[in-house]
Amino acid sequence: MSDIASKPREEAEIALEYELDAAPEKVWRAIAVAAFRERWLPEADLAEPEPIASVPGVEVRYRMREEDAPFPESTVTFRIEPAPHGGTLFRIIHRIEGDVRRNGANDNLRPMGLAA
Repeated sequence: MSDIASKPREEAEIALEYELDAAPEKVWRAIAVAAFRERWLPEADLAEPEPIASVPGVEVRYRMREEDAPFPESTVTFRIEPAPHGGTLFRIIHRIEGDVRRNGANDNLRPMGLAA
């Protein structure tokens, strides 16, 4: 059984980290200013156009819209900090909230019977 399938009513998350050549101030504008963010994270993908939490210059969190996905409740958090040798460390944390069980063909939960 997979970790996600065995953890009902808990959170699961995917965390990614990138080192960018751009200055932290530039990266912050790209994630926090709606006109810039719209180019790579359209408002249509967000449940609300405004962030649900923000620490200016450090972190911003949005609620995601995933009506057709198996995980309707999720948030994405963007964190930035200056990289040790210039540029920016950029972290993306996508957290799935609520019941994280899946009922897909490969979820190893219960066998499925097919009707004739």
